[in-house]
Amino acid sequence: MNRLARYGTGTGLALIHIGALAAFLPALFSLSDVILLAIAAYCTGVLGVTLCYHRVLTHRSVRLRKPLEYLFALFGTLALQGDPIRWVAVHRKHHAHADHDGDPHSIELGFKWAHVDWLYRQNVAYPTADEIARYAPDLYAEPFYRALAFLALPLQAVLAAALFLAGGWAWVVWGVFVRLVVSYHSTWLVNSAAHMLGYRTYRTTDRSTNCWWVALLSFGEGWHNNHHAFPFSARHGLRWFEVDMTWWHVRALALLGLADRIRIPTAVMRRRLAYANVRSFANPADGNVY
Repeated sequence: MNRLARYGTGTGLALIHIGALAAFLPALFSLSDVILLAIAAYCTGVLGVTLCYHRVLTHRSVRLRKPLEYLFALFGTLALQGDPIRWVAVHRKHHAHADHDGDPHSIELGFKWAHVDWLYRQNVAYPTADEIARYAPDLYAEPFYRALAFLALPLQAVLAAALFLAGGWAWVVWGVFVRLVVSYHSTWLVNSAAHMLGYRTYRTTDRSTNCWWVALLSFGEGWHNNHHAFPFSARHGLRWFEVDMTWWHVRALALLGLADRIRIPTAVMRRRLAYANVRSFANPADGNVY
């Protein structure tokens, strides 16, 4: 990422956070604004980023019917965390070098770096254009995803205009600025807090942890040690008490015939990587032992 792009990213993030402060103005607050925030954050952050960008596109842990995949990818683009190709390439590189040289947001460089600084500071590990194409060739091969690489800002502008026409400035503040701030930090905490705080169930070569409160904020992404142990798994909460709401979505979509090719680790895989002092837990939901 060149200097101009870094400055643009940093300035944009600062302006988004400043814009979100308008939510504290009494004239721009009502119950309908909060409801709008919840719906918009759910569509773009949960369905778009957590389910589609992460579990469907990056790790191919579940397959969605193509129209639904494209719809959710469009939602993810509206989360303004990068187009699908770039997001997937960055995350795949993170897994290839997790918490070592080459990781774009290694926790070894500190909490603030892993949380946000890696996005706008000089970052030698950030994937180049060639690396992006190399890490995400499957997405780069699809014209739909190549088009989304140029549409993130125009789509955000269209959404802001639609919200303004429907609910005025209050809906723009809550549906764009506050939503983006909520979505950003729930995602960034997975990169930062879930590499520092919590417990480790499985032996991995990184510092990933299972952090319950990050999992609640991110609909299951905070069970991050589980995820780094089994990146291919559509299910991140692998014990009965590890609530993974995105996994519930996967199960529901499968029941509706909208998802298939769901991958999860076997009990043998889990036992092989588990620390010796980790006790087994029976999962009353499916009878498996974790």
